[in-house]
Amino acid sequence: MYLKAADPNAHRIARLIDLYEHNFRLLQRLVPELDAPYDQAVSRSHSDCPLHLEVADRDRYTLTLRLSYEFIDEHGMRRQPDLWVRVYRDASVAEALECSHRPPWRAEDEADPAAHAFLSEQWRRNLMLNKWLEYLLEHGHGFGLQERPRTVAVA
Repeated sequence: MYLKAADPNAHRIARLIDLYEHNFRLLQRLVPELDAPYDQAVSRSHSDCPLHLEVADRDRYTLTLRLSYEFIDEHGMRRQPDLWVRVYRDASVAEALECSHRPPWRAEDEADPAAHAFLSEQWRRNLMLNKWLEYLLEHGHGFGLQERPRTVAVA
């Protein structure tokens, strides 16, 4: 829905920031109280797997969340997808991170091949976050204190 791969401007930084803003709005629908008074929660849907939310870090202006499905098999517990999201409350943007951190910016300028690789990875992760947030909302997931019941994960 958000961008098509054939879009000639798809990898411009301004469009990436637009995607971050859109992801923030979707995330706000999923987690209406971004200052959630819990560190872990599970959202249950009648048509999807339980969605696990973990608040990994809280700061004055940022919040780092982990969203995942958890599966248990003969090899133990695995999380898939396992997305870490940094929410910048002051800027109203949400950025998907790789593992617990995004790769560092190592480019000299926008013409540097490292810049293209960095932005391509940012696009890949953030488009995935965008599509997954839309999917989760379509299937009734949410972590609002009033809107839907949730169970708090036990440590």
